[in-house]
Amino acid sequence: MNRPTFSRSSNRRIDPARRRGGALKPDGSPNDNDRVETGPTDLAFDEWDSLGLACPDLAAMREYRLERIKAELARRDLAGVLLFDPLNIRYATDTSNMQVWITHNHARACFVTAAGYIILWEFHSGAHLSGYLPLVRELRTGAGFFYFFSGDNVDAHAGAFAAALDDILREHAGRNRRIAVDKIEIAGLQALEGAGIEIHDGQEVMELARLIKGPDEIRAMRCSLASTEIALGLMQEASMPGITENDIWSVLHAENIRRGGEWIECRLVSTGPRTNPWFQECGPRVVAEGDMLAVDTDLVGPYGICADISRSWIIGDRAPTREQKRLYRIAHEHIMTNMSLLGPGLTLHEITQRSHRLPEEFRDQRYGVMMHGVGLCDEYPCVWYPEDVEANGYPLTLEPGMVLCVEAYVGAVGGSEGIKLEDQVLITDSSYENLTNYPFEASMLSA
Repeated sequence: MNRPTFSRSSNRRIDPARRRGGALKPDGSPNDNDRVETGPTDLAFDEWDSLGLACPDLAAMREYRLERIKAELARRDLAGVLLFDPLNIRYATDTSNMQVWITHNHARACFVTAAGYIILWEFHSGAHLSGYLPLVRELRTGAGFFYFFSGDNVDAHAGAFAAALDDILREHAGRNRRIAVDKIEIAGLQALEGAGIEIHDGQEVMELARLIKGPDEIRAMRCSLASTEIALGLMQEASMPGITENDIWSVLHAENIRRGGEWIECRLVSTGPRTNPWFQECGPRVVAEGDMLAVDTDLVGPYGICADISRSWIIGDRAPTREQKRLYRIAHEHIMTNMSLLGPGLTLHEITQRSHRLPEEFRDQRYGVMMHGVGLCDEYPCVWYPEDVEANGYPLTLEPGMVLCVEAYVGAVGGSEGIKLEDQVLITDSSYENLTNYPFEASMLSA
C-alpha cells in the first residue's frame, strides 16, 4: 500500500521487554516494577530515546504547576481553591485515580491553600495512590456526597465536608473566607455557603493557571505527541478494506495504552459518507477501497498530556478523486495559513480578523472553533470563527508557553465526504513551533 513513510515507525524494532538499570527512570520517577503510580512504559522510554526526546523532570513540573496555582490565588486574594474535577486535581497533585469514573462520581477532592499547602481527599482505601508525593501534605477521605454514594445522607455528608473545610480555613487562612471551587454537588455548595464561606469561580483559576506551560510540561507534551504519532501510524497501516471503523480505532487505543497513555476522550473516527457531517463516532461500518477516513485523536497520552491531532487518508491503494483532493487542499491551506499568523503579542480577535476564510460552501459545517488551547485536555482559550466571535469571543493576548490546536473541518452540507486536519502548536518567544510531526497525505497535495 502506498502509505506515507513515517520515520517514527522504525523504532518499533526496539525490544519493549528490555529493562532499564538504575533506581530512577529518565523522568525521575522510581524504577520500580511494582509501583502504584501510572507512567510511561519501557517501550515509550526507548522510542523517545531513539527520537532524541528529553523526558520531563516530574518533580520540577509539579513544583511549576503549584506555583502557577498560587499566583492565581494571590491575584484574587483567595484563601485557596477547592477542586473536584479530576483533571484539575491531576494538575495540582499529579495524582491519578479512576479519572473517567471520577468525572461523573465526585469522590475525590483537593484543596490548595494560597501558601501552597495541599490537602487531598482520596477515594475509599486509595491513600496509597498519592502518599508518595511530597507536595501532598495531608491525605483524607470523605469528599463523596453525590447521591449514588450517599443517598439520603447527601446533606449530612456534605455538611461534614464543609465543617472540615471550615476548620482548614481557620488554621491556614485566618479571617480570609474567600475560596474558589471548580465543580461541586449542589448539596456541597449549599453547605459551604451555609458555613459562611464565600465562593468564587475555581475553573477560571485553574484554566488560567494551566494556560502557560512550563519547560517540563512541554517536554512531557513532546513525548505524548511522539507516542501518539507512532500509534497513529500503526492505525493508518491497519486501515484496510473489509474491516470496521471500530477495528481501526482500536489500534490507536491499544497502542496508546501500550506506551503508558491513559484514555481517549472521543471516538472520532469515521469513514466514507460518515465523514460528513463531522462528529460521527466510530462504529461497525465496514470500510471499502477508496473510502475517506477522518480521525481526531483527542487522546490523553503518557503523563496525562493530551495529544490532539487530526488527519484524513484514503483506505486502500486507490488514488484520491479530484473532489477529495480539493477538500483536503482547502483544509490544509486553512490550518497552515492560520498557523502562520501565530506569535506572542497577537490577540485572539486579531487572529480571527486575519484568518483564512473558508469558501462559503463549507461555512455552515465549519468546525466549532478555529483554534483551542490544549494541555491535560482541550483547554482555554478558544479562537472563534468570524461568524461566531461576536457572540462567543473574549480578549486574550498570546504569550510564550501557550499551546494551541489549529484545526479545520471541510465538508459541504449534503456533501458525500469531509476532511478533518489539526496540528498542535507551541507559542515561542518570537513566533511559534509546530509540535506535530505526523505527515500530511502527499497524494492529496500533489498536482
